[in-house]
Amino acid sequence: MQQYRSDVLVIGGGLAGIVTALELLSAGRSVTLLDRDRKDAFGGQAKESFGGILLVGTPEQRRTGIRDTPDLALRDWLSFGAFGREAEAERWPRRWAEAYVHESEGEIYRWLRARDIGFLPVPLWVERGEQGDGNSVPRWHVTWGTGHRLATRLAGLLREHPRRDALTLRFDHRVEALTEAAGRVSGCIGVMTGETERPFTATADCVVVAAGGINGCLERVRRHWHADWGRPPETILNGSHRFADGRLHDAVEAVGGVVSGLDRMWNYAAGIRHWRPRKPDHGLSLVPPKSALWLNWRGERIGPAPLVGGFDTRELVTRICGQERAWSWQLLNQRIALKELAISGAEFNPSLRERSAAGFLRDTLLGNRWLVREVIENSPDTVTAATLPELVEKMNALQGDGAVDLAAVRAAAERYDAEIARGPALHNDRQLRRIAHLRRWRGDRMRTCAFQPILDPAAGPLIAIREFIISRKSLGGIRTDLDSRVLDAGDQPVPGLYAVGEAAGFGGGGMNGLRSLEGTFLGGCIYGARRAARSIAGRT
Repeated sequence: MQQYRSDVLVIGGGLAGIVTALELLSAGRSVTLLDRDRKDAFGGQAKESFGGILLVGTPEQRRTGIRDTPDLALRDWLSFGAFGREAEAERWPRRWAEAYVHESEGEIYRWLRARDIGFLPVPLWVERGEQGDGNSVPRWHVTWGTGHRLATRLAGLLREHPRRDALTLRFDHRVEALTEAAGRVSGCIGVMTGETERPFTATADCVVVAAGGINGCLERVRRHWHADWGRPPETILNGSHRFADGRLHDAVEAVGGVVSGLDRMWNYAAGIRHWRPRKPDHGLSLVPPKSALWLNWRGERIGPAPLVGGFDTRELVTRICGQERAWSWQLLNQRIALKELAISGAEFNPSLRERSAAGFLRDTLLGNRWLVREVIENSPDTVTAATLPELVEKMNALQGDGAVDLAAVRAAAERYDAEIARGPALHNDRQLRRIAHLRRWRGDRMRTCAFQPILDPAAGPLIAIREFIISRKSLGGIRTDLDSRVLDAGDQPVPGLYAVGEAAGFGGGGMNGLRSLEGTFLGGCIYGARRAARSIAGRT
């Protein structure tokens, strides 16, 4: 049996695990880092992400005239996350939220800048809230190079660390259970995967669980589906890491740790099937075009308040799950697609991922023609046509029935276009009012059309995109204190055991509450990992 021994054992090679190991090496500790995935996937879900991080009080904010404070950010955070419903269960999540907003500029922003990781100059304004109860100001800082740059840069620093000899880095290692000795968690047992499976054991003075959430296992997603969303949809796509399956949550519970709030998930409403899938039910998350009409399965505009992305992601999921069939269509045209269509993540943002300033400006100013062509030619959930009757015929053929009603689609599009024709002074459609609001912030103006009609012959062809709910992130998880120590049912630390990142609900077992202001995921991984490393280094 293969055996490993070090001061600290880190389980999981995503962003949280990498930062934990990096900080512990710098603190003089020896580290074993075990990852279940292949070597070339090192970096986990962060490596595939768009790279947005919520930060408060940064130079980028000040340069663009944004006055932000930790107190304002905390007010937004607690309001949007619906804190106050379960006071006792929210004790540690609230404390994590308070700590995050007060320390994000130093503990995350400056720490990353010191490691040559930068951001786009203009923060984006996401999750504003349906009633203005979300982000009061733009806080979403996009990593220059996407999450791919973030993860690969930090992984490179780990591999090149001056104390690299004190690091044991192993891939294709599946942890099955945690082990205990002398009244504390002392390591783990598991299986080395590959052509043949062989058992292994690892022992350490402290164990850090950094193995992600549960949202990569659709069976668990359905089991913990939130009551607000009714029954789980028949089709749910997987936009999480394939090994984020909750196996380590079970292991933590087996040694006395508390896991809570697994029904609190951050899923998205605009998922399409990946045409080059790397896992079962592999989905891509579209950034919903603001100027598209969001229709239900019949082709009726979802209302009475129209759905518009960028304000309340959870509410979009709730509204679509409340339909008779829990999937939807977006109706747009090529002009809207060129300006607004985007897919979240590093894979479909090559100019940003490769840090090509010229390519990024070209795609932003002239339209992302490469992406629109890629989606139209390859997406199994996208149809195009020159006329509306032809488009609806293709929508029904795609779905395999006659559910989409041409009259309903035509009525929605013509009414919307007629409202646009009246001119901005007379716009009374809530979607148009929101577009006007979005375009006041320059970070959104350059990616939002100026009141583009749907049926404009010069803007064609018409495009319809069928969208499903896509599973993404776990907001609940392993309960931890502010040192990232795992807590038991009596609110006492489980000796020797820590949890960081998505496994810990990004801090405290769910620091976001019911909703996230966005960008708290990558930020939470870094912040929680650094707190865990400091705690461990101070105790060992």
